[in-house]
Amino acid sequence: MSAQPANPNVPPDHVTIEIDGVEMHAPKGSMIIQAADKAGIPIPRFCYHDKLSIAANCRMCLVDAEMGGRASAKPLPACATPVADGMKVFTRSEKALKSQRNVMEFLLVNHPLDCPICDQGGECELQDLSMGYGRSVSRFVERKRVVPDEDIGPLVATEMTRCIQCTRCVRFTAEIAGTYELGGMNRGENLQIGTFDGKPLTTELSGNVIDVCPVGALTNKVFQFKARPWELTARESLGYHDAMGSNLYLHVRRGEVLRAVPRDNDAVNECWLSDRDRYSHQGLYAADRATVPMIRDGSGEDGWREASWDEALARAAAILRDNAGDDLGILAHPATSNEEGALLARLASSLGTGNIDHRIAQSDLTDAAVAATFDMPVADFDSADAIVIIGSNLRHELPLLHQRVRKAWRNGARVHVVNPADFDFAFDLASRQIVAPSAMDAAIANGELARALDGASHAAVIVGGIAENGLHAAAIRRAARELCEATGAKLCRIPQGANAVGLADAGVLPTSRDARTMLAEPRAAYLIYGIEPGLDFASAGNANKALASAQVVAFSHFACASTRAVADVILPIGALPEVEATLTNLDGREQTAQAAGKLPGEARAGWRVLRALGGALQAAGFDFTDLAGLRSEGVARDVAPVAGLAPYLASDGLEIVAVPGIYRGDAVVRRASALQAHPLNTGPAAVLNPQDASTLGLQDGAMGKFTTTTGTATLPVTVDARIAPGTVLIESGHGATAPLGQGRVNGGRA
Repeated sequence: MSAQPANPNVPPDHVTIEIDGVEMHAPKGSMIIQAADKAGIPIPRFCYHDKLSIAANCRMCLVDAEMGGRASAKPLPACATPVADGMKVFTRSEKALKSQRNVMEFLLVNHPLDCPICDQGGECELQDLSMGYGRSVSRFVERKRVVPDEDIGPLVATEMTRCIQCTRCVRFTAEIAGTYELGGMNRGENLQIGTFDGKPLTTELSGNVIDVCPVGALTNKVFQFKARPWELTARESLGYHDAMGSNLYLHVRRGEVLRAVPRDNDAVNECWLSDRDRYSHQGLYAADRATVPMIRDGSGEDGWREASWDEALARAAAILRDNAGDDLGILAHPATSNEEGALLARLASSLGTGNIDHRIAQSDLTDAAVAATFDMPVADFDSADAIVIIGSNLRHELPLLHQRVRKAWRNGARVHVVNPADFDFAFDLASRQIVAPSAMDAAIANGELARALDGASHAAVIVGGIAENGLHAAAIRRAARELCEATGAKLCRIPQGANAVGLADAGVLPTSRDARTMLAEPRAAYLIYGIEPGLDFASAGNANKALASAQVVAFSHFACASTRAVADVILPIGALPEVEATLTNLDGREQTAQAAGKLPGEARAGWRVLRALGGALQAAGFDFTDLAGLRSEGVARDVAPVAGLAPYLASDGLEIVAVPGIYRGDAVVRRASALQAHPLNTGPAAVLNPQDASTLGLQDGAMGKFTTTTGTATLPVTVDARIAPGTVLIESGHGATAPLGQGRVNGGRA
């Protein structure tokens, strides 16, 4: 007998099922709940999450099913029951509804009735479903159990008596974060979710356990007791502390940003958010926020006075006009928006200067390198079969790219590393080469990585901040590019700044002197935009020396000590959460952020201040009246940047490995108190290999004095065998480490 012909209307590898009388096709091996979600048919659930493994332990998704005319003997969990051809599913039958209501009754046996004081109230999945599936009166009169709380850090608040043991948080830390910090203890009604050791969560993604928790057991400690959800207005915004450009909502009440939550975008951040993007809004309200224009009329702190916008702009225009041409340098923070970048480029052209740059943290631009988009889109990393990480503590530099690499590793990818330190990753390494920065290009070219990538069909090479910002960056970039050309791997250089790609496209690039050169060869005047001078430059010593001897116009979010020390005019501008702006992420996606928070005091959106300054200077390209007008004129400027000066390479001493601190990367994050209290924020220190520590006569915990050509720092010493011999690892972004810059150090006892 011949085989029956396949139904041409059914896609390959799909089956035909019926849910509540609606016929549909579902992929073989998928679960009933997934088919129902795709069809828009609601099934209640607590433990199921489409980004986590299936646990099937809450049983709230019980449904009735039929196969071949025979009903299932008992209700089936929709999250753990695969679809089958000809299956009929009933989510609203008497059996299904009775089962769901019984489960709800059991879940509420021990759940406290504290909705009026619970931060989850108003957006609680248990609260919502209990309205539809719960009883009006409980039949249980026994005493409810109480679970003691753990302090799991400064970011996540716990009230574990409310926990319904859905284990979403456990699966998140195990599968997504890869830190395995939460788990179940005891059995039966004594089951508790906790950290085992009572220590704070150390994952850089810890805030996501708040989002996955369907009850009020895990809530936002920074937001705790601040507002109710119905008091808040949501504004679409972006993460601006790294080049990922994570999509998020800012929740605002009366102009104050109270919290950030992820906005789903599978091509960028999926449904996750790094703690850096979630909690940085705290920094917007620091005591030293710039709120009024200020002018220096004397020396020291007493030399500053508040001024009107007209007076401050007139003073700024006079400084720029008097020092136009080659005497002027323009330096922008790499998180500056596309609109602001375009206006800075226009201002430079009108003032006749080619000294304009945003690459303020980079020390070797002899190859005229600029930020470029990834050759492999972020979303494709999930399916990569081989990944090489060069010069990056990826977990701290780009937490959500690190999570993608972990996902690829779980799918079978092999990960290789060339780094000056054996950093902690949430995946196993197929190979590692731990060498000093000066030897990294040779390590890339020695053939080991080429052999490792041989046969890989979907490989990526990630070049990170340690490599991009160091004194040997050009050689490392060249070696990485040649490796990709030889193996067919995709080159993915991490842009050094949230909008480095956009600013390169906007033409915030030099045709005369780059950032490092215009500080090494001081100009008579500078315009600095969004920069904290004491901490944001590659070499704070050189920067402060150059700026202190010049006239400086500072467009600033904060009137911090280092800005007041060098500036002549401070013009207060809004941070990204307070303005409408576009940023371009590492995939080349141009994304828009809405204005959310209220501008503090007399601060103004940066593009408005630039427009007013351009008008005062009668500069070309400043006759628009709004953002739409600015954008209609285009924000791109084609510039071929010049090569930078060759960095000075000393032959004596230990090589500095400057690693961007995870919560020290920019002025806003540095002022977020909760992030500064996080255990990943380790503080300033000099980390040495035991061999080098012994040579210098330093022990773990001792104080060491370290000197470079730009300055001296006294730092506590940590001895760690994971650091490459011949190097000293420091975190940038700290006042204590800023004087060292890049290069080599000579060290000894303090």
